[in-house]
Formats: sequence, structure tokens, C-alpha cells
Amino acid sequence: MCVGVGPWPRVTFLLKFSASSFLFNLLINYHKLRQECPEITADLRPSSISGLLQNNYHGVLRSRDDAGSRVLIYRIGQWNPKEFTAYEVFRVSLITSELIVQEWETQRNGLKAIFDLQDWCFAHALQINPSLAKKISSVLTDSFPLKVRGIHLINEPIFFRPVFAMIRPFLPDKIKQRIHMHGSSYAQSLCDYFPKAILPPEYGGTGPSIDEVCQDWTEYIMQSEDYLYSESIFVFG
Repeated sequence: MCVGVGPWPRVTFLLKFSASSFLFNLLINYHKLRQECPEITADLRPSSISGLLQNNYHGVLRSRDDAGSRVLIYRIGQWNPKEFTAYEVFRVSLITSELIVQEWETQRNGLKAIFDLQDWCFAHALQINPSLAKKISSVLTDSFPLKVRGIHLINEPIFFRPVFAMIRPFLPDKIKQRIHMHGSSYAQSLCDYFPKAILPPEYGGTGPSIDEVCQDWTEYIMQSEDYLYSESIFVFG
């Protein structure tokens, strides 16, 4: 029996961690995150954040990059901070992580994320605090069996920098070295890291549009409601 978890984890749960050499600590940290952050992890049903998903906030590219990594895109301007808290927004990332971690190729080759900060405003910034920053760092580093191979920021405004300065101290050096800031002239620089064929035209590529990407991924997430609900009650039920 796992302390505070209930029945021994299912095989599908253990498969999340099968590619990790530090299995035991990862399992402990994962359950610690789930228990200590109920505002993020207690309800993983996509219906709890359907409005955010249907606003094309988030998508996962259909094809992997040349290294075999999954490529995730987050469009901050599609997040209305009057309707959704930063914790609910972060839940989107955890939901996607719970789904793609089942893929052996993703466990092996990790993920890369593109954050489009177009229309970032003070209302967004006011929702980010040191406690949330620490939780974000925990997921990026030692609480989830996914390797973050790159973080790419585009359209970042000057007043995003104080928020980034808050998050940065919690990040290990290896993650800091994988953060790339592209500014507003990102069309060419993104293609230095990702094949044009997989990027949406809005980001300098020739792949499906960003709206198509987001709609496809939202549909997949919504179809996974039962599985994600079972993941919620596995820890908290």
C-alpha cells in the first residue's frame, strides 16, 4: 500500500514512471504534488475548464519535432483572467501531461513548449505569485516523469520580465539553459528549433493552423474525460 494514496497503483499509473531512473523519488514527489495542490490536481476533468479549452488556449502539434519531442503551444492571450484563475490555467498543463505521459516516445524524448505571450497584461501578472511559481517549477523538474527539452517564449512584453524573474530562481540550471526568448520577431528563429512543416503558419511554419491544432487537441482532451476523472479520484477519492 502507498501511504495516503489508497490501493496499490494501477499498471497504467506505474507506466508513467517506467522510463525514469529515479523512480522512487519521482513517485513520492508526484503524490506530494497531488496532495498539496488540490486546487490544481483534485479535479482533472476537462469539463471543469472547458471554456478555456474551447477558446483555443492550448494545443499540441500533430507531429513531433526532429528529436521526437512533443510540441505544446499555449496562447496566453486566450486566457481571460476574470473567468479563470492561474491555478485553473495550470491545470490545463497537468491534464495534457497526464495524457502524453502515456506515450512511450514522449517519455523517452520529452516535450518542448511554446508560450505565446501576445496580449499578456497586468491582470495575468497579478495572478502569478511565488507559491504558484514554486509549484510550476516542481512539475518542470522533479514531480512528473516528463523531460522538458525546451521552453520558447514569443511576443513577451517588457512587463512580463518581473514575473519571469519570480519564477526563475525556482528553476534548476538545466531548465534555465533551455529557455529561449524570441520576442516579436519569432517567425524565423522558431524555425531554427522546429521544422517549418510542423509549425502553424501563425508561427512561421507550413503546418495546420493554430486554431485547428487547438481544436483537435481540445476534442482529444474532452474525449478523455473518463480517464482523467479516474486519475483524479485515484489520489483524492
